[in-house]
Amino acid sequence: EVQLVESGGGLVQGGGSLRLSCEASGFTFDDYAIGWFRQAPRKEREGVSAISRSREGIYYADSVKGRFTISSDNAKNTVYLQMNSLKPEDTAVYYCAVRKTASSGYLSWPFATWAYTFWGRGTQVTVSS
Repeated sequence: EVQLVESGGGLVQGGGSLRLSCEASGFTFDDYAIGWFRQAPRKEREGVSAISRSREGIYYADSVKGRFTISSDNAKNTVYLQMNSLKPEDTAVYYCAVRKTASSGYLSWPFATWAYTFWGRGTQVTVSS
C-alpha cells in the first residue's frame, strides 16, 4: 500500500522557518518524481516545488524561489521542503504527491495536480504576521 506521510507543519511567525518532511512507503521510491503542493482556504491547490526521479531536476514556483528548498534522502525514502523567510501568504495545508515518470532528469508539467498519482493527507502551515 502506497503511503505518503507529511510532517513538520506548525505555527510560525513571519520571517521564520519550517522544514516539512514527506515519508514514503509501499513503492520503489527511486521510480517516482515528487512534488510539494499547497492549498489555502478558498483557493485552488497549487504547486510549490518538485523534484525529478533522478533528483537532478528541481522546480520551484515563482512565489517561493529563493526561500524554499526541496531535497531528497533516498536512503530514508523521504523528501524535505525547507521553508525560510516565511510569509503570511504561505499559510496553507501542504501536501506531497508522487508520480511515476519515464524520464529521470526532466519533469514535464511539474505542478500539474492531474499528473500525480498518490497524495498524502497534508500538514498545516500557519504563518502569523
